[in-house]
Amino acid sequence: MAKIERKGFATFIMAQTSTPAYELIGTDLEELNVDMNANVVKTANILGISSVSIDKYEKQSSIDPYKADSGTDLFIWLKEILDDELVLDDLNTTVVQCDLFGTETTGSYPAIEEDAMVEIVSYGGNTEGFQIPYNIHYKGIRRKGTFDPSTKTFTEAV
Repeated sequence: MAKIERKGFATFIMAQTSTPAYELIGTDLEELNVDMNANVVKTANILGISSVSIDKYEKQSSIDPYKADSGTDLFIWLKEILDDELVLDDLNTTVVQCDLFGTETTGSYPAIEEDAMVEIVSYGGNTEGFQIPYNIHYKGIRRKGTFDPSTKTFTEAV
């Protein structure tokens, strides 16, 4: 089996602007993970036997640093969240995890689209520029399908 380069697993986020569109996450990032945050339930019975179960995941990704680029819809949306201190449904979005290492079919690759919410962690930065680090909180509502990176279009599997 061949090892998979990190760039082969792409993450796109829907920037919620007047014309919502997916944007690739990764510029200026050296690392991007989805932390699973499993809910682990452990119990021990009177015989001293332990039982372990995992009943859900509370997934999260941290985008830090996010160096603001005024030419992107993602920046426009994040700045709107900051300026207007948006909350609740105004923070909803979708994220696509795309397996660019998977089997390509007519320009599309295997992908999962998931509902999520964005949380701004802070803003400001250093001499490298204005930064808006944020977290993505995944909601667990997932759809399997394909994603075309050239058109940034997700198609749900039938």
